[in-house]
Amino acid sequence: MRQGCAGIPETCDRISAIPVLRQGRYEVRLARSADDLALALRLRALSFREGTRAGTSDGLDFDAFDAWCQHLLVCDLASGALVCCFRLMALTDGSSIHRTYSAQFYNLRALASYPHPMLELGRFCLHPESHDPDILRLAWAAVARIVDETRAEMLFGCSSFQGTDAGRHADAFALLKDRHLAPPRWLPRVKAPQVFRFARTLASVTPDLTRALRGMPPLLRTYLTMGGWVSDHAVVDRDLNTMHVFTGLETSFIPPARARALRRLAESS
Repeated sequence: MRQGCAGIPETCDRISAIPVLRQGRYEVRLARSADDLALALRLRALSFREGTRAGTSDGLDFDAFDAWCQHLLVCDLASGALVCCFRLMALTDGSSIHRTYSAQFYNLRALASYPHPMLELGRFCLHPESHDPDILRLAWAAVARIVDETRAEMLFGCSSFQGTDAGRHADAFALLKDRHLAPPRWLPRVKAPQVFRFARTLASVTPDLTRALRGMPPLLRTYLTMGGWVSDHAVVDRDLNTMHVFTGLETSFIPPARARALRRLAESS
C-alpha cells in the first residue's frame, strides 16, 4: 500500500465517477481544481476557525488529510457561491482505519476488523448564512450515490458541537447516552488527552428532549435519524474550539423509506 503525507495510505479506492447532481437552485459536484479546493478550505475556515485562528494560512483550513481525500462542493447555481462542502475517504475495509482523520482522536481498534467497504466523511460544513434544508438533502443524496457505487456498508466521522463547555451541551450528550451509543462490538475507546466521558458523567441525568434536539448539530441529527450511533465520550478539540463525538452509521440500518427517498433525489438530479 502506498503511503501519503504523514503516513496516510492511499486507501481510497479513489472514487472514479462522482456525478454532478442538480436540484432546484443547487448543484453538488466534485472539486475539480486547486481553485475549487481553495473555496472549500476557505468555507471550512469560516465555519470552524472564523478565518483567523492559528493553523490557517491565508484564511484557509487545511491539514495533511486533504491531499488524500476527495472533496464535494454544494454550490448555489444562481450566484456560484459555495454553500456546503465535505471531504471523504473510501476504505476497502477496516484494516486501514487507524490511518484516518478520526483515528487521531479515537482508539478504533474494534473497527479494524470491519470486513466491508467504509467511507469516512469529514469537515462537513454549511455556510453560516445558508439555512435551506434542501442543501443538506442534496448533499446526502450525493452520499447515497457514492455509497451505492462503493458498496460502503459503514459511514463514519466526527460530529462537532461548537465550543468546549460540556455544560452547554449537557442535554444533547445525555440524550446520546440514553439512545444512541455505539454497539459494544464497535465502541471507540478513549485516545485523546482531553475528553468528556458523558456516558459515565451523565449516567443519572435525564435530558430535556426539547433542549437536547435544539442543541444537536444538524449533521449529527441527520446521522441519528438514519440509525447512526456515537462514542461514549466527546473529544475536546481546542484547535477547532469544538467538542466532537465519533459517529458511525451502518447503511443496512438506514430506514428503507429514507434510503429510497435519497436514491430518488439522486436519480432525479
